[in-house]
Amino acid sequence: MAKTFVGSRVRQLRTERGFSQAALAQMLGISPSYLNQIEHDVRPLTVPVLLRITEVFGVDATFFSTEDDTRLIAELREVTMDRDVDVDVDLAEVADMVNTHPALARAMVNLHRRYRMATTQLAALTEGRYSDAGGLGAGAGQITMPHEEVRDYFYERQNYLHELDTAAEDFTIRMGMHRAELSRQLADRLTMVHGVHIVRRSDLGESVLHRFHPETRTLEISNHLSSGQTVFRMAAELAYLEFGDLIDKLVDEGRFTSEESTKLARLGLANYFAAATVLPYRQFHATAEEFRYDVERLSAHYMVSYETIAHRLSTLQRPSLRGVPLSFVRVDRAGNMSKRQSATGFHFSASGGTCPLWNVYETFAYPGKIMVQIAQMPDGRNYMWVARTVERRARRYGQPSKTFAIGLGCELRHAHRLVYSEGLDLSGENATPIGAGCRVCERDDCPQRAFPPIGRALDLDEHRSTVSPYLVRKS
Repeated sequence: MAKTFVGSRVRQLRTERGFSQAALAQMLGISPSYLNQIEHDVRPLTVPVLLRITEVFGVDATFFSTEDDTRLIAELREVTMDRDVDVDVDLAEVADMVNTHPALARAMVNLHRRYRMATTQLAALTEGRYSDAGGLGAGAGQITMPHEEVRDYFYERQNYLHELDTAAEDFTIRMGMHRAELSRQLADRLTMVHGVHIVRRSDLGESVLHRFHPETRTLEISNHLSSGQTVFRMAAELAYLEFGDLIDKLVDEGRFTSEESTKLARLGLANYFAAATVLPYRQFHATAEEFRYDVERLSAHYMVSYETIAHRLSTLQRPSLRGVPLSFVRVDRAGNMSKRQSATGFHFSASGGTCPLWNVYETFAYPGKIMVQIAQMPDGRNYMWVARTVERRARRYGQPSKTFAIGLGCELRHAHRLVYSEGLDLSGENATPIGAGCRVCERDDCPQRAFPPIGRALDLDEHRSTVSPYLVRKS
């Protein structure tokens, strides 16, 4: 990287930390005029200056790499493909917009998301007007999709919340917590400091795992929970009691649009704190590196579930101590994606649907078996995906169990750090072509295509048959 023009990113870092140009220039040992030229792409960012910037801000050098713009480029590309937007731009123009004005590109993506939500609400209101002779009742048409709003909150932050993560880690250090005694230590903290009475019960009902009553300071925990689940629930309630102000601050920053979204965000942040308490960052990062990200081995070591370990691995993005950037996804047999977080450039489509060639879906045919796949996205970027099913068994006869597929993916350039890469061809030459979903995938010749791509005209011929059911016109 002898010469790189990344002025917008340098300016972004400086403004986020509240530094003036003069103050940052002094810290970097350069003149304010030189820094001003760097920020306006008049002068390139040289290696010596880059290294000083990474030290000052505690970021990885890849922060300045255009490769890390992949996800935002894909999101903005999906916006431009929407017919309602009615704009004809090619991928190069989209990439240029993201590279030179990332904040504006992100704003466009967010505005389009709000537009889709408003359109859905309007459609529901209109439908209700004609289908309900009695008029619209209270709350009719309230399609706020709170889970999607909260999911986007974590997604935009690459599934890492520095303030909350470090607060949890500092808390475990300050309390002298040890993995083998964590259950007792958390229970003692709840009881002695916050006056919480902990009760184990078997009559909470089939759907309730724990319940906290603030008025009586009583924490009821189901007898069906494992020791790992019990620790997690206690840590989540402790998050509200010890760090409620921090959680409120982070929720306020999210600017959520409904009470449901706000409550769901608080729950998500409390669960994040719990994971960061049970699996404190530095210790967990060191163990993950030692075990080469072997999820099953880490699960046995920490005595928590496969899913908990996989999700925590996707959060290891502390600037001064990064893990492998991983995407995390949880899907069910019907293809519903109930969880998705990404610290990579991998783009999960907002237009619905995923790719049937993705190995995450193949795992349901081989329950409990680790499946590894080298996959290539339409932009040519290669990933390694590791997928396995997990099952939540029924607690009584006749009750259905829950089965999910858990997927972890990283760019192929990081694959050698994972134990799952052993014996694989990491050249990418034999990668399986996949996409973010049929509606936004530009692979014209895919035999598994279920829908035509949005924003592109079909190439129809009554007297021709093709492998792909939806060919598009070549522009």
